[in-house]
Amino acid sequence: MRNAEIVVPDLAGWRRERMPYVPEDQRFQVTPDWICEILFPSTASKDRQIKLPLYARYGVQYAWLIDPARRTLETYRLEAGVWIETGRFADADQVAAPPFEAVSLELGTFWPPRRPGLAKR
Repeated sequence: MRNAEIVVPDLAGWRRERMPYVPEDQRFQVTPDWICEILFPSTASKDRQIKLPLYARYGVQYAWLIDPARRTLETYRLEAGVWIETGRFADADQVAAPPFEAVSLELGTFWPPRRPGLAKR
């Protein structure tokens, strides 16, 4: 058996033409078209330095990085094997970013309410 590098994104998505049905077991053989990583202090460096390069190597086309503490979203598109930033959003920004540019998301709806008196980071 070959020593394979396996990483699991926090969220992933596939175009229907590439994966019309969800596999019946827990293994996904098709590389995702889009991944999203939730950045936490304990995982952020692994997500950026280990996982993103692997996603690029396997041809994931879009990556989103969400930082709930900073209330930010970074979006990327893979171009010739290199991640190109397509947007940087924060707080309550309206987001229409690839591969979901047909839908406008209000980023503020994703964050839990702040405790009264808690300063912004």
